[in-house]
Formats: sequence, C-alpha cells, structure tokens
Amino acid sequence: MLCIGHRGARGYAPENTLASIDLAIEQGATWIEIDIREHSGDLIVIHDKYLERTTNGTGHIYQHDLATLRRFTSENNQSLPTLKEVIKHVNRRAVINIELKDRASALPTITLLNELVSEGWKNDDFLISSFYHHALRDIKEIAPQYRVGALCASVMIDYARFADDLDAWSINLCSESVDQALIDDAHQRGLKVLVYTVNDPRLFSEFNAMGVDGVFTDYPQRFFEWQVQEK
Repeated sequence: MLCIGHRGARGYAPENTLASIDLAIEQGATWIEIDIREHSGDLIVIHDKYLERTTNGTGHIYQHDLATLRRFTSENNQSLPTLKEVIKHVNRRAVINIELKDRASALPTITLLNELVSEGWKNDDFLISSFYHHALRDIKEIAPQYRVGALCASVMIDYARFADDLDAWSINLCSESVDQALIDDAHQRGLKVLVYTVNDPRLFSEFNAMGVDGVFTDYPQRFFEWQVQEK
C-alpha cells in the first residue's frame, strides 16, 4: 500500500510548502500530493481560495497580483511555491500527485509537464487528479500519456464506472465512502484505489486488508511506524 504525503507532511509542517514536502520524503513517502490553482498564467500551490488559513495574507487569492501573493508566507516563513518550483525541488525523489483545484489549471499544467518531460522527467513522475472531471477529460484528450486520478467524495450509482469512462489510472476516494464492493469494482476495471485522508493506524490496517492501493496521509511517519508493526 502506497503512502502518499497529503500536501506534504501536513500533520507536522505547514501544508503545500517546500518544507512540508521535504519532510514527507524524509519520512519515507515515495509519493506526495499538492494542490494547485491557476493565477495570472502561472500555477500556485495552495489548497484554499482564501489566504487566511494557511498564510499571513488576507482575502481571496485573486484579489492580489502574483507578486503580492508570493510575498505572503506560512507559519514557518515559507512563501507560496509555484508548481514548477515544487517539481524542480522534488527532483524525482517522489511521484507528485497534482490536484487541480480549478478547471483553468488543466492546460497550463500539461504545458509545464510537457516542458519538464522534454528535459528528462518521465510521464509517470506525475498523477493529475481533480474533482473537476471535465478538466481530467480535457487532459486525456490533449495529453493521454499522463495518468489521471478521478476524485470522488461519495459512492456513485455505477461505482467506479465514471473513472473508467475518463480513462483514469486511479479512483481517489474519501475514506468515508470506501466499501469492498467499490474497491472490487474499481480493480475489475483496472483502476488503482487511493483513499484520502487516512491518519488512524487502525484505518491503515482496515484499508490494507480491503486491498486499497494507497492512502493519502497527513502523517507519513505514523504510516511507516504502523508498517513496521504490521511486519
């Protein structure tokens, strides 16, 4: 079962910062997940539309120009990184799950990934996920070589069919919505099952027994401590 550092190691360091990402990798995560939003033609790594929860800024991100946004910092005095900065910083130490928080970020993401692949990165260094399934369809139409993960917060009437229809690589499910029938249906369709956000070791055991392929966790260290105990 994969350990995917959720927004880096969010349980130990401010989310979506280079420091948080580094910590997740140091703790053993071979995948990390980050959130991006399009802004002025660039891609900013941030989860919320509003700045107050994760930075010392205030208001909506689109109330500020890009230069101003970059001056705001998190609790550990880290500025908001761009997607390109994160990828260059990770430097293939981990697979990066890029979650699109808006549809507008889809095409700029593909443009950037194509540039990086031409420099030596691999298509499989990335997974692009989103609740915006239209954005994932856009990506598969213009860049089918990239893996996409279809995010879902509930059990759909046709189980994992929606992800299959998107030619997704994975179905990324809320931990509250996972059941064995959904996992089995996804696997029968050739889809990986990744579950968010899992922080309780009891759930690591439960999802592992159900055949889940990976979990997003705020506490990578906790995951690997559980893994050692399981052995």
